[in-house]
Amino acid sequence: MVEPLPVGRFQLQQKRVKLKRWVAAFISSHRTLFVVLWIVAFCSVFLWQRKSVARAGLSLSGKTWSGRPVPKMRAFAFNLTDFGGVGDGVTVNTAAFETAVSAISKLGKSGGGQLNVPPGKWLTAPFNLTSHMTLFLAEDAEILGIQDENQWPLMPPLPSYGHGREHHGPRYGSLIHGRNLKDVVITGHNGTINGQGQSWWKKYQQKLLDHTRGPLVQIMWSGDIVIANITLRDSPFWTFHPYDCKNVTVRNVTILAPIHGAPNTDGIDPDSCEDVVIEDCYISVGDDAIAIKSGWDQYGIAYGRPSRNILIRNLIVRSMVSAGISIGSEMSGGVSDVTVENLLVWSSRRAVRIKTAAGRGGYIRQITYRNLTFDNVRVGIVMKTDYNEHPDNDFDLKALPIVKDISFTGVYGQGVRVPVRIHGSEDIPIRNVTFRDISVGLTYKKKHIFQCGFVQGRVIGTIFPAPCENLDLYNEEGQLVKRSIAQNITDVDYDI
Repeated sequence: MVEPLPVGRFQLQQKRVKLKRWVAAFISSHRTLFVVLWIVAFCSVFLWQRKSVARAGLSLSGKTWSGRPVPKMRAFAFNLTDFGGVGDGVTVNTAAFETAVSAISKLGKSGGGQLNVPPGKWLTAPFNLTSHMTLFLAEDAEILGIQDENQWPLMPPLPSYGHGREHHGPRYGSLIHGRNLKDVVITGHNGTINGQGQSWWKKYQQKLLDHTRGPLVQIMWSGDIVIANITLRDSPFWTFHPYDCKNVTVRNVTILAPIHGAPNTDGIDPDSCEDVVIEDCYISVGDDAIAIKSGWDQYGIAYGRPSRNILIRNLIVRSMVSAGISIGSEMSGGVSDVTVENLLVWSSRRAVRIKTAAGRGGYIRQITYRNLTFDNVRVGIVMKTDYNEHPDNDFDLKALPIVKDISFTGVYGQGVRVPVRIHGSEDIPIRNVTFRDISVGLTYKKKHIFQCGFVQGRVIGTIFPAPCENLDLYNEEGQLVKRSIAQNITDVDYDI
């Protein structure tokens, strides 16, 4: 038996049936009107979306580029095209960059401004940044350095160097430059700043340049600098050179140059800088991936600005010419409190290196290395005290650097020819070096593969390969097991 519906529910159901029939009849009798209204609504939505994309997108040669939305990081944001920029790889956009930066320079009290570089190839001569500025490179945006050196301005030598690094007298400025700035960000959706250094390298090798080549990005006497989420490539000289800066962060940056034939294309060179973090980067270049500096001989001693409190972590680096991470050789203002951790160095000539010489003065101390991995590296750890390259002949041979308080914990690898080469000297001994937890697979079978000269320090626990006899041996509990035979034993073979 079917249970009857209650009266109230039955009446409600009847009303719903009648409503459905009325709607169907209305639609049937007004079908043309509904089609027209639907078309109007669709067109309205289409036009609205198109306008929205045009507002949020980036224009290039009359085309609308939606791409990834560009985050707004400042109170005011501009596109380079607003200032006449053309990203065709041929038009020179120096005036567009300069006008944009000038406009942003007036907005400091209002939080600064953001300059968005759209997709495209934006050829330019060198230009300056301003304080409270964000330079944002969209995906597929590429800033190209003009290759005519006559359009690169000349600048005085750095005061802590006395001369240009390659020639006496003035030096070329950087493609992107800043001085006496605060709160500067260079970031993006992995856009690229390309120095187009090929012509510079060739002219340098042919001795056709009268001045020291310029870096790709150089920021001087500034603070609160962030470079993140971009690619830097093919610099004429050093790639990123912060000079006498405080609070510098480099994060998630790719730095590239040919591993051969691209001389002095260091990746990042913190120079007389304080409070620096370099993390989560990939660097493969034609010289040191990172080189920490603080001035050159008597000029660096007189300038007296150390590099200190520097953290380098989570990096993959490669250098077939020099080293993955270097300290020096220009370190006359001193280098201290440096931590390098979670580092992979692959297919390189050297992994980590400390280099100095008589005449440098200054100090290298409180240096900590943790969790280093070497993969197919000729020499793993190098300390060298006879790197005799000087700005002139006026340096003081009695200005001897101090090298001490250096520790290595957790060093692993394979395909390494010489794991450790420490070359101190009677005048510049290396003091208080600690090795712990080392296991490196070797490709060279010579007996003395852990090489030492004029070094004092210790090995804690068991390490492989066996350490040199200059070092005291301690067990894992920190108890002395064997005192070194002589700290000044020299067993360094530079032929391998």
